[in-house]
Amino acid sequence: MREIVLINITGEDRPGLTAAITGVLARGGVNILDIGQAVIHNTLSFGILVEIPHSAKASSVLKDLLFTGYELDQQVRFTPVSEADYQQWVGGQGKPRHIVTLLTRKVTAEQLQRVSSITAQYGLNIDHIDRLSGRMPLDTPDERGKGCIEFSVRGEPADPAALRAEFLSVAQELNVDIAFQQDTIFRRNRRLAVFDMDSTLIEAEVIDELAKAAGVGEQVAEITERAMRGELDFRASFKERLALLKGLSEEVLADIGAGLRMTEGAEFLFAELKRLGYKTAILSGGFTYFARQLQDKLGIDYVFANELEIVDGKVTGVAVEPIVDAQRKADLLRQLTEQEGLRLEQTIAVGDGANDLPMLAIAGLGVAFRAKPLVKQSAKQAISTLGLDGILYLLGYRDREGRD
Repeated sequence: MREIVLINITGEDRPGLTAAITGVLARGGVNILDIGQAVIHNTLSFGILVEIPHSAKASSVLKDLLFTGYELDQQVRFTPVSEADYQQWVGGQGKPRHIVTLLTRKVTAEQLQRVSSITAQYGLNIDHIDRLSGRMPLDTPDERGKGCIEFSVRGEPADPAALRAEFLSVAQELNVDIAFQQDTIFRRNRRLAVFDMDSTLIEAEVIDELAKAAGVGEQVAEITERAMRGELDFRASFKERLALLKGLSEEVLADIGAGLRMTEGAEFLFAELKRLGYKTAILSGGFTYFARQLQDKLGIDYVFANELEIVDGKVTGVAVEPIVDAQRKADLLRQLTEQEGLRLEQTIAVGDGANDLPMLAIAGLGVAFRAKPLVKQSAKQAISTLGLDGILYLLGYRDREGRD
């Protein structure tokens, strides 16, 4: 008669502990049915589900384990498991799995409580909880903090849209970001990342900066804001704004380009993507002149943006076809995906405006970054709390895996 026993071991972590425990089990001819181990602040939590072939051996094996645990200053607890319960557990494998990622400047108990309550409410079981972010000193200023907790959950929510809506509501209330993704083979196997430029890679809308120099700043900024919110057709609004720049001196471009600031985390993100073998691209409704500058700084592979036509040293105000609008961004993403021999599931798209939504929708991972409310609600994922490097966490990246 066999026995199934769950063994829980807790105590101060130390080298050789796992070898000692499994050595006792090996001498008893024990089969391992499941195993898991975690160390938090040098404290070990070790669980092993075992099958002891003969009940006559069980008492001897468990007694030896208790003695070994005592010698290693560990607490050992045994829980019998019936065969019926074990079979029910086996029957649960193959259920859909999802990843819930919490991104925040500082992790709090309230954030974890709200996330875990929502997952339970929608019938999802939490299997694992991991910290992806690095260890933060206690005196780290909030604006420089970076925290990420990843939940691996099992099950399928009855209403995924309602679940996402609740996560979005809590995210806004607590000033955090909460991502919900299927845990598939593609999540850690993306290979192409495409980005909007203005207000995504850089902290400005270049056309607004050009408009200020041309003396039509307020007029153009108002049109830009409405277009990014999705209230105006991007293509028409782009032509309207560009026409207002007619006569602007070419000399202004260099000054504006020199003053553009890259978004927090951009340089680290692109360095890591390059190290991991990604191809990267700018797909922007902005201007090639400025996109090329970013390409040189960040080592970006492809640039697709709008040409700023200049004749006799002056901006003509005429749009050069083809205009990179919402549909063209999506078409370019498909084109690059095919060109690189990839599937759309292996792509990442990042943007902040309504004209980014089509490419965000078809990408394997579509991220609305510091986006307008309409875009944030419509995109698969959203990041507003951390910098661009927060995207790495959605891939399962751990800070300790980064470059020194």
